[in-house]
Amino acid sequence: MKFPVSAIAAGFIALLGGLSLAVAQADQVSDYFSGLETIQADFVQTVVDSGGEQVQDSRGRVWMQRPGRFRWDYQTPYRQLIVADGERLWTYDEDLEQATVKPLDAALSSTPAMLLSGYRPLAEVMAWEADADNDRYSWFRLKPKEADTAVEKVRIAFDGKQLAIIEVVDGFGNHTRIRFSAMQRNQKLDSGLFHLQLPAGTDIIGDTP
Repeated sequence: MKFPVSAIAAGFIALLGGLSLAVAQADQVSDYFSGLETIQADFVQTVVDSGGEQVQDSRGRVWMQRPGRFRWDYQTPYRQLIVADGERLWTYDEDLEQATVKPLDAALSSTPAMLLSGYRPLAEVMAWEADADNDRYSWFRLKPKEADTAVEKVRIAFDGKQLAIIEVVDGFGNHTRIRFSAMQRNQKLDSGLFHLQLPAGTDIIGDTP
């Protein structure tokens, strides 16, 4: 199956201290995304269905330039490109020799791509709060401010100051986890990454420019 393209209770003083810590931690989300311009990283994406069965294990590389430009290059187990040029979202399936195109604002919703792309300010579409830390990661729960039938839960994790994991649970109970490595932040990127060059004869579905 292919998938394209989230207790402090030791008295009143401890509660106040915990709330202060949560506010400080939550500022980490705002600070990270407000200062974000570009990202490039390797990723591993796994999808587990509502029955607990792993149905996808993909690997590739992602580049992102705010606002509204990104390229997700899925390299295994099959080749697929998801490219946003600031106006449209393109998905190219190499095996099928087929591409789909949609207006970017209608396609992103509360997806991991939207979180990174900055197409809309994060505070405009999401509320967030600190979640329980796990191992070395600092976790946060994010909630769409508008009803979104495609997304039920979103969580993100930081390893120190670096974004490490995005988790999304969709309306069908599928759990997607994207783990980043070799992350580089705010480095200059080639603008050509965000323009999809399709092979001759590609079947295009949707409204083209």
